[in-house]
Amino acid sequence: MTETSTVFLIVVIVLALIFDFANGFNDAANAIATVVSTRVLSPILAVVMAASLNLVGALSGTAVAKVVGKGIISPEEITLTTIAAAVAAAAVWVFLASRLGMPVSGSHSLIAGLVGAAFSTAGLGALQPAGIRTVLLGLFFAPLIGFSIGYLVMLGLYWVLRRRSPSLISGAFGRLQILSAAAMAFSHGSNDAQKTMGVVALALFVGGAIDTFHIPLWVKLLSALVMALGTYAGGWRVVRTLGVRIVKMQPIHGFAAESAAAFVIEAATRLGFPLSTTHVISSTIMGQGGTRRLSAVRWGVVRGVVMGWIVTFPFCILLGAAFEKLGELFL
Repeated sequence: MTETSTVFLIVVIVLALIFDFANGFNDAANAIATVVSTRVLSPILAVVMAASLNLVGALSGTAVAKVVGKGIISPEEITLTTIAAAVAAAAVWVFLASRLGMPVSGSHSLIAGLVGAAFSTAGLGALQPAGIRTVLLGLFFAPLIGFSIGYLVMLGLYWVLRRRSPSLISGAFGRLQILSAAAMAFSHGSNDAQKTMGVVALALFVGGAIDTFHIPLWVKLLSALVMALGTYAGGWRVVRTLGVRIVKMQPIHGFAAESAAAFVIEAATRLGFPLSTTHVISSTIMGQGGTRRLSAVRWGVVRGVVMGWIVTFPFCILLGAAFEKLGELFL
């Protein structure tokens, strides 16, 4: 590698880590919105717990990282400029969404950025249809599965606890919700931080720093740490959207939403599916809210959240392609 290519590789890795930080910043809400809104934990304690368990979860595997790194686009068809454009597009969108209080998917932002930048670099030959199809299936089914499981968990809790006093339920689930929030934070780290690992490993492979695609230990540690720092910085506007504005919750409702979401995300992680943790927790919150009455869910807020999901793919595809063209002109 020449000195210039080494410097550019470092720049690309830094851009990927900026996205990682932005992802943790926006997705802090995934792990702590419900536990903060139900006042089980203070915001500071919730963020520290979420950041710590995001770190631990991120080190728990690499299945998702490998899918993102070599299953969405063909490493042989792209350049470092392609990767730089993709992560820059994703980071811009996630930071913008955080400022607007919009819980978007960092996962889909990154994948859409990769698709747009790779298409701009080498056309359709740079894309891997099977991997993209897997992501799109997750985009469609994750909210439906999350809503259904959130609904069923809450319905089951209502039936099991139907003869218990409200004060006993509130006290017990105030403690149990700490466990469900911890599980949510762990599962978030295990799925989301792996996406940055995959992109950094992809940059190392494309840049010639490694001969075969794999996830070095230092990449795992660095990606996990940066996401934890982003989570610690927090995204309080997004916390308010997920934890307060969609539906009013008590500890039992927060427990149902978090435990359902953690189950879905962790199952997807072990199977290697790069899932949107934002979509899942938003859907389980809606699902548990729907057990009381559908009017308990503020559907106007939900429409705004869903619009963020829909806009993410085309916006990041176009932005990734635009950044790649700019990169070709100036690099």
